[in-house]
Amino acid sequence: MPEDMDLAELAEPSAPGTEAGGARSARDLEAVYDIPVTVSAVLGKSTMQVAQLLKLGRGAVVELDRKLGEAIEIYVNNRLVARGEVVMVDDNRLGVTMTEIVKADRAN
Repeated sequence: MPEDMDLAELAEPSAPGTEAGGARSARDLEAVYDIPVTVSAVLGKSTMQVAQLLKLGRGAVVELDRKLGEAIEIYVNNRLVARGEVVMVDDNRLGVTMTEIVKADRAN
C-alpha cells in the first residue's frame, strides 16, 4: 500500500452503490468527520510484578520490548490501524509518521 495514501483514500469502498469509479464523494463521509476518536501510539510494552512497579521512582528506566528504530504501533479506538516512526515536530514535541497501513480483518 502506498505510503502517501490519505484517510479519504482509505475510506473509498469498492462496494456497489458508490459513484462512478467506485469512490464515495466527500459529502458522503461528512457525517463521520466530527466523530471523536482516540489515537494511541505504542512505543513498546513491558511486564512486571506489582512489587517491581511500586519500587520504581523518578528517573527509573523501564525496558520495553522494542528495539531502537523499530516501528511503533498506531491504534485508533484500540484497533491497530498502522505502524510508524516517532518524529520530532517542534523542539520539544513528538509526533508519529505512518509508514505502513495495517489492513483490517473484515471477518470480525
